[in-house]
Amino acid sequence: MVQAKKWILAHHFDGQPKDSDLQLVEETLPDLKDGDVLIEAVFLSVDPYMRPYSARSLKEGDTMIGSQVAQVKESRNANFPKDSYVVANVGWRSHTVTSDESLLRPVPPFGKLPLSYALGILGMPGMTAYFGLLEICHPKEGEVVLVNGAGGAVGSLVGQIAKLKGCKVIAFAGTEEKCRWLREDLKLDVVYNYKKVADQEKAIREAAPDGVDCFFDNVGGEAFTAGIHNMKTFGRVSLCGAISTYNAKGEELRGPYANGIIISRQLKLEGFIVLRWLPKWGDAIKETIGWIQQGKVQTKETVTEGFENMRAAFYGLFTGDNIGKAVVKA
Repeated sequence: MVQAKKWILAHHFDGQPKDSDLQLVEETLPDLKDGDVLIEAVFLSVDPYMRPYSARSLKEGDTMIGSQVAQVKESRNANFPKDSYVVANVGWRSHTVTSDESLLRPVPPFGKLPLSYALGILGMPGMTAYFGLLEICHPKEGEVVLVNGAGGAVGSLVGQIAKLKGCKVIAFAGTEEKCRWLREDLKLDVVYNYKKVADQEKAIREAAPDGVDCFFDNVGGEAFTAGIHNMKTFGRVSLCGAISTYNAKGEELRGPYANGIIISRQLKLEGFIVLRWLPKWGDAIKETIGWIQQGKVQTKETVTEGFENMRAAFYGLFTGDNIGKAVVKA
């Protein structure tokens, strides 16, 4: 029998997450039956979406949601041989026994690239950037693309793909280190530290006096409003996330409202969940691997050591501690 550790949602989040909201517990896993696999976490993902989704899909005492790269330690399932690697949607668990193949996806061949990329640029965040920009915004050469949350796993790739498509990119991030990376390494055209910008709407207007064609919004709230007010007629907006509102309560969630601008400029706004394009992920991953190998795109990871530090790594997402993808090395 295997002793496993898991993080449970002890209390639903109320405003900013607190240490008492997540609890580390142990359990004994059952012996394997036909069709079962035993997997051991190697890298685990922490992502902003876990904050709102936990409220919608979990009850107190449930294992915290999330994906991991895991190694198959024992197998009674021919589709997942011993020692192979999978991306497993099993939550914050050190070890898992399951026969549910819908939760497991073999890690595609990455060559010499790190396994952790399966949780970042070659996983859900990377595919979110790829499809959210290309399938919803359809950026064209010479257009202006605005992306906020640009120092994270999704936003940083959005900016780079937009540059590959010949666009001018305006990016917002939350620290000087992130801004330097975006400006100096990723070569994005105009980069702002939103914490040092008194008026985001004015800053965007100065960078794009003729308006913005495509807006990839990871932040919501005031940042969303600032972007909408700078859109061109018939502009396209991809609504990916709203991290600025995830910890808000009550009155903090009210306005301002941009309905008039959306209507008068005939904007196209579309929210999305990236799993809608899951059948196309394979080809997109191959193209992204090619971009990495050719030096056309870069990625960064903020790696936290130790399964016991999952909670701290997750909370750091809401204080801007990570550059690029945040992962935990078990």
